[in-house]
Amino acid sequence: MVINIINFFAGINHYWSIFFLSMIPVTELRASIPIGIEVYNLPVWKVWLVAVAGDFLPALFLLWVMPQLNDFLIKSKIFGKMFSKKLKQAEKAFSGKYSKYGALGLIIFVGIPLPLTGSWTGSLAAFIFNIPFRKSWPLILAGVCMAATLVTLITLFAGGTIRSIFG
Repeated sequence: MVINIINFFAGINHYWSIFFLSMIPVTELRASIPIGIEVYNLPVWKVWLVAVAGDFLPALFLLWVMPQLNDFLIKSKIFGKMFSKKLKQAEKAFSGKYSKYGALGLIIFVGIPLPLTGSWTGSLAAFIFNIPFRKSWPLILAGVCMAATLVTLITLFAGGTIRSIFG
């Protein structure tokens, strides 16, 4: 899969490749940082900054659009009741966890670079838990920075270890 992604972005500037890879929910920072450092051989600090910007931009958009989309869907005769019910179920299922861990929980959720975590899912969680835009975006940004730092350190450590063993 990574080879296909690299080939897909082969014709554009490497920094733009990192930026766009970071925007995709499946790859986010988990793929863009290792590709930027190990494949494109770009400076670590530039890869980190571009990847954070690319990962955070969709989160800002989602945080802004989801409340408006929610209002539209709830007013819909077709989806309104079903959407409202599902949203209340999700809020009920996770509200205890959020109230227990609060803002730190959102930062850690976004900041641990595992599948199904990240800025996209964190934005959805912020919406479900009714965390206002002004409070949620800095929390998600902190989580994105944490994830970028962890992925960068893992990439540098793993890459150096592999090169020392096989190099």
